[in-house]
Amino acid sequence: MPQKILVVDDEPNIVKLVESRLKASGYDVVTAKDGQDALAKAKQTKPDLILLDIMMPGMNGQETLKELKKDASVSSIPVIMLTAKQETDDIVKSIVNGGAVDYIVKPFIATDFLKKINTVLSPDKKVPENTCDQELLDTVEKKIKKALEGNK
Repeated sequence: MPQKILVVDDEPNIVKLVESRLKASGYDVVTAKDGQDALAKAKQTKPDLILLDIMMPGMNGQETLKELKKDASVSSIPVIMLTAKQETDDIVKSIVNGGAVDYIVKPFIATDFLKKINTVLSPDKKVPENTCDQELLDTVEKKIKKALEGNK
């Protein structure tokens, strides 16, 4: 049985692109157009992974991530943020504070995109680890250290 991925994005062209890449790699794909739709479909379909955009009308991706992590029935589903937003603050909100396992910036390179997904969904892992690039982690770490030093 193929692993199921929930793709959440309000841009139909992005959804089609991501869906076609994932299906070509053997994944089953479910789509949602906004945060409310994502919450309902996550509960209904219990995907193995959620790819979540940040900039959406109504409930944005950060709010959706927070709601997913509060709901015991879906809180253990790994979430990768898939967004055009590349500001450090958004990365920190998603990974450090929000519990996302990775952060992919659009436009993405297909091979890197699939490698990150395969890493998270690897069958030999019981709990997904944070799979961010080391450079991204270093940037986030520097931002957190700077913020902590400013609070002293």
